[in-house]
Amino acid sequence: MQRIHIGLNVTDLTNSIDFYTKIFDGSPVKVKEDYAKFLPNDVALNFTLNLHDQVNGNQVGHFGIQVDTLEEVLTHKERLEKLGFFAREEMNTNCCYALQDKFWVTDPDGNEWEFFFTKQDSEAVTASEECCSTEEENITIK
Repeated sequence: MQRIHIGLNVTDLTNSIDFYTKIFDGSPVKVKEDYAKFLPNDVALNFTLNLHDQVNGNQVGHFGIQVDTLEEVLTHKERLEKLGFFAREEMNTNCCYALQDKFWVTDPDGNEWEFFFTKQDSEAVTASEECCSTEEENITIK
């Protein structure tokens, strides 16, 4: 198996570990004073948090976890809402050349995450210019 590796710079390791423990539904496999590593069971991902004094802006557009069914989207949304997350839902949205059902959450440093199911491909990029950027409506959970 191959895993994608993402090394994310964060300003508060404790809050970020808490956030990503909930997102990935599992604890980090390694924690140091300035570092945490997650190897989620259900995602082929090697995800690390690297503590920095300052993080300037969102250096990526967003992150996402693609699932196989609408039911999985709704299960993750319900699970995270029970943990206190604000989840902004977008159902039947045309985004990134696909018709999708999704919801968004935001981490403690402002990085946006979507859980999404792609229903079908589309020739249109988006129904709105903000399809893949939700920062004005998301609330950060710490």
